[in-house]
Amino acid sequence: MPKNKKPAGGRPAKNFDPKYAKSSRAKPGSRSAGHRGYRPEEAEAPRKERWSRDERVAADRTPHRADRDGRDARRAEERPARRDDRAPRSYDRDDRAPRRSERDERPARSYDRSDRPARSHDRTDRPARSFDRDDRTRAPRHDGDRAGFRESDRRPSSFYPAKDQAQRFTAADDVVLERLEAEAIQADDVEGVTFADLGLGGNVVRALGELGAESPFPIQAATIPAVLEGRDVLGRGKTGSGKTIAFGAPTVERLMQLWTESGKSGGKRQMGRKPRALILAPTRELALQIDRTVQPIAQSVGLFTTQIYGGVPQGRQVGALQRGVDIVIGTPGRIEDLIEQRRLDLSEVVVTVVDEADHMCDLGFLVPVQRILRRTAEGGQKLLFSATLDSGVAELVEEFLVEPAVHEVAGEDQASSTIEHRVFIIENREKRDIVAQLANREGKTLVFSRTRAFAEDLTEHLEDFGIRAVALHGDLNQSRRTRNLQQLTSGRVNVLVATDVAARGIHVDDIDLVIQADAPDEYKTYLHRAGRTGRAGKEGRVVTLIPGNRQRRMTDLLGRAEIDVAFERVALGDQMLFDIGQVDLAQATDESVVAVELEEIEIEIEIDVDEQSEERAS
Repeated sequence: MPKNKKPAGGRPAKNFDPKYAKSSRAKPGSRSAGHRGYRPEEAEAPRKERWSRDERVAADRTPHRADRDGRDARRAEERPARRDDRAPRSYDRDDRAPRRSERDERPARSYDRSDRPARSHDRTDRPARSFDRDDRTRAPRHDGDRAGFRESDRRPSSFYPAKDQAQRFTAADDVVLERLEAEAIQADDVEGVTFADLGLGGNVVRALGELGAESPFPIQAATIPAVLEGRDVLGRGKTGSGKTIAFGAPTVERLMQLWTESGKSGGKRQMGRKPRALILAPTRELALQIDRTVQPIAQSVGLFTTQIYGGVPQGRQVGALQRGVDIVIGTPGRIEDLIEQRRLDLSEVVVTVVDEADHMCDLGFLVPVQRILRRTAEGGQKLLFSATLDSGVAELVEEFLVEPAVHEVAGEDQASSTIEHRVFIIENREKRDIVAQLANREGKTLVFSRTRAFAEDLTEHLEDFGIRAVALHGDLNQSRRTRNLQQLTSGRVNVLVATDVAARGIHVDDIDLVIQADAPDEYKTYLHRAGRTGRAGKEGRVVTLIPGNRQRRMTDLLGRAEIDVAFERVALGDQMLFDIGQVDLAQATDESVVAVELEEIEIEIEIDVDEQSEERAS
């Protein structure tokens, strides 16, 4: 209310009585006769009620139809016909025959009569059906005896588009492979042969000796002379057979030969020069592993290398290209990005290497690899290395390799003979604890899982038992993945839990146990996982854990891989697990757990510093 104590309407305050609007039970209107809303009580309208019949008659109102008593109701027969009357209906007729129930000229049919013909549902010559029959030719099947899911059982799906590079190897691809005559090299054929005998220079031989390669492996002895001759090469060999040196060392030597033949050997290399060699790898980890082997060899003769891969800022990579490099090692994705940005020119690349070509095709990189190879110098040398020859690899051979020299290690195309294979049938609920029993040991262990979530879960479970473990999968950024791999290499952790991103090209010394917590779906994946141990002639073990309903699929997979192994059923706490692990899980002490936690804190601090520096650089 305003300060002059007047309502908003301008009336004096004494005439403002708000009680007239308190509730609906109060009488309407204002109590004050001078108020504008005042209404006397007698002015209220009377309550309206419904009239009765007597009141309507008294008020001389027209009565209802039922109240008319002047005449009787008209019968329907006496009403005159109208033009919209309907015709008689069939059910209005009265000339029908009587109903069946009213017919009395014949007796009603009785179902008790003996002269009635037999009906089909009255047969008694068939024995009663029993659902508890015991005349089966075989015993009832149990859940453990049923066959597991097969890839061939899956119906073709039209939801996802078909990929040409994912097609399976067919007999039609033999048209390409029949023209490739492989030269098999036995291990006895390279006894007493040195790298110098194969044509490598003194600096390269000394660099190989510093890397621990004193004598060549069979695949190296077969491939190096062909590369130095300038021929295209298709190298086949088991994983871990030394393929990195087989193409890295001759590539460096070949570049030096071409440099000498061009007459520029005495001159100084120009800044910003274009690369002369390209090495393609399917994963970032494999690219780093190749660089760690090729870089010392290249530096021994004055060549420079750089790594180009995704997951990290590209500033450092672009800077290296601007300064000038001789050998580029990288993955197809980042290489294509820099080509589109015009930061990388492959027009002078004369030697191109495609490592793990079959894995490259499995990951869907067939088309990007083809585009990259078409950008290299025409008539350049192509080196293709693969563990298997599937349809995608055959397509690369058909398009880019000209009369290639095909070399493979005889008898070692499949699994390594120095690896012991074991298959354990377990209960799924005990899988994590069984992995902990196997991994709690001295030495380095690599554990494979199918999914990233299970890899993280399994890593946390191992750490809870005092086992030093780290994970390696696609959800981690590049700095964390590199750091975790370095921890296993340096011995700071004993167990690396990885997905199949680490199944190719990861070379960690002294891995003597590989545990496949999730069994692979293809025999090639099994061979690639198993190849992480038993490298360079060393002994190793591969343990695969499967449920009971997966035995038939695992038998088929091992048959295609040409591995003969007996299945063993184990349970948590069996002596067989302790024999492989050699350390009882109960021996893990609180001191080891505390040491692991302190070490992880130091690692997290270093990782945070690296990530912050990468963010500032980007």
